[in-house]
Amino acid sequence: MKRINEYKKLFGVENEIELKALKKSYRDLVKAWHPDKFQDGDALKEEAEINSRKIIDGYHFLVSIAPETLAANLEAYTETITNSGIADYNHKGLLLEITFTDGTTYEYFGVTKQVYIKMINSNKLNRFAKRSIYPKYPYRMAKRELETV
Repeated sequence: MKRINEYKKLFGVENEIELKALKKSYRDLVKAWHPDKFQDGDALKEEAEINSRKIIDGYHFLVSIAPETLAANLEAYTETITNSGIADYNHKGLLLEITFTDGTTYEYFGVTKQVYIKMINSNKLNRFAKRSIYPKYPYRMAKRELETV
């Protein structure tokens, strides 16, 4: 959640993420902090390189959790959480990363340690996740493993 709020603040997003407004803000920030605007040896050039990487990462991150993106990928997400079991999971801070048997990995934000402990102590991991994780926490697709033939 901290990461979400940090990126929202960077792009001036108040509540809902609107892709059109996010794209405009992204373009404005990239123009302002593009490293090519600064001469070699300029103290701001190094800061611009750091900021431009942060802007690009933040943009891609916010696009991945935007309602429009989630709606476009809802069918594939529903297919994964309904028909694929949990192959692996990892919890760090408030981030729960779940890898499914179909090779897809999703990140869930704001999952507390108490909820994670309940999940791993559950005798039915998939059932617990379907009831207590998937519908309650913001998520994004982290990666999809390529299937080897």
